[in-house]
Amino acid sequence: MTPEADDRIPRPPAHTAPDSSGALTPTANPYARTYANGPFTVVEVFGEIDLATAGFLAEHLDAATSRAGPDVLVDLRQVGFFDCSGLRELCRADTRARERGGRLRLVCDTPRLHRLLRAALLLHRFPPLPGIPEPE
Repeated sequence: MTPEADDRIPRPPAHTAPDSSGALTPTANPYARTYANGPFTVVEVFGEIDLATAGFLAEHLDAATSRAGPDVLVDLRQVGFFDCSGLRELCRADTRARERGGRLRLVCDTPRLHRLLRAALLLHRFPPLPGIPEPE
């Protein structure tokens, strides 16, 4: 492995951090956060999503698609790298959302993610939105 490739490997995030007393407490998920925006549940994704980090994304997608009729937006605009591990989690979440009468849509405005979706033959399943729609 070249030094440049080694620099790209994401280091696992710390799952605990010392608080003011020195005790270890859980930290927030550094790869995703979920929030409500009108009728939408938005899962905002950060950093590099690959085999080592896709589980962090899956936690949020599982929670977002757990109720009946979910309308989930996955915001990928802050993602620096995304591979097939992330695509697998998106497909799983999309299937769960459809089974519950809902839908899952992607928000991404970068050509490299569009190319990835096209190469994986998923562009028709996940036509990307350029931004988060305004709640009606």
